[in-house]
Amino acid sequence: MKIKVISVGKIKEKYLVDGINEYAKRLAKYVKLDFVEVADEKAPENLSEKDKEIVMAKEGEKILAQINNEYLIVLAIEGKSLDSEGFAKLFQDIYTYETSDICFVIGGSLGLSNDVIKLANYKLSFSKMTFPHQLMKLILLEQIYRAFRINNNEPYHK
Repeated sequence: MKIKVISVGKIKEKYLVDGINEYAKRLAKYVKLDFVEVADEKAPENLSEKDKEIVMAKEGEKILAQINNEYLIVLAIEGKSLDSEGFAKLFQDIYTYETSDICFVIGGSLGLSNDVIKLANYKLSFSKMTFPHQLMKLILLEQIYRAFRINNNEPYHK
């Protein structure tokens, strides 16, 4: 199984990089991980709605250029919420009935363009709350790790 995580922007915070590296190391026994970071567009704080759409569209083009024939899961606040067991089952179902290649997409600070969202096979929401996109990469990897532990009947704290 291969998992690609496409995210917008480079993570600079050492504590997040350390956490991401820790979960990547733990996941190495289950899956081949590939990280793709596309450059974020510079965007001042006070953008008009039209300017926000332009920024998301530019970031979306960079994301779309990195997507191949994987099962595409986008992280979107309007997506479906799952508990950890449901997330693990989603992995098992994709692997059994679809493909062994999964691609997750984490948008930038403004979110994802409609072009990326429309292409998704699955829209996943971790919460109705908004999280920093840099932190979402760490949260996503922890949940992927938990899903593999669940699917392999291995212990992991609840």
